[in-house]
Amino acid sequence: MAKDTKHRLIEAGLGLLLERGYSGLGILAVLEATGTPKGSFYHHFRDKEDFALQVIDAYVSEVHAQLEACLSDEAVGPLDRIRGFFEATARVYESQGYMGCLMGGIGQELAATSEVFREKIEGCFTAIAERISVCLREAQRRGQLSPDADVLAIADLIVDGWEGAALRSRLRRNPASLSAMLRLYFDALPAIAPTAGAESGAAAP
Repeated sequence: MAKDTKHRLIEAGLGLLLERGYSGLGILAVLEATGTPKGSFYHHFRDKEDFALQVIDAYVSEVHAQLEACLSDEAVGPLDRIRGFFEATARVYESQGYMGCLMGGIGQELAATSEVFREKIEGCFTAIAERISVCLREAQRRGQLSPDADVLAIADLIVDGWEGAALRSRLRRNPASLSAMLRLYFDALPAIAPTAGAESGAAAP
């Protein structure tokens, strides 16, 4: 029962954080949304900050589960796996009314005022980029990217571009920015692949 209560609180917290941000998150609203007594809340969380950090942890766990599900599917080419992860993420945004990325939203709100949140969210983005870079290295081995390409820099750029597109999709309440970002980035990636007939190990011009 205790585990169920904590799960319900975190689930409600996710929705409220997406909608209102950290500053607009009230513990009373979480309690009312879940029908939970205040004492039960403080049994699981020290305070509002601890609660929000645990909500972010739960959100990140879901993101990484989706990331692994997409990027581990060896029946699909590595670049298509990466794109598939972001397309799946876009569908999640749609189901949430295009509220955007929780990490991006909280990061923009708190990065300048809370080192705890800044470090946690930056660490999350770094971990996602590192996992994507593994798939990009596979693309290199398959000859889909130049062997000289900096795959971690490319992965960072993809994550950065996605977060910007997620913000615009939230502002517009539609997926146009997300779709445009994916087309731009994944149409551009072949441009840094080896050219036909190029010597092995040579970068594309």
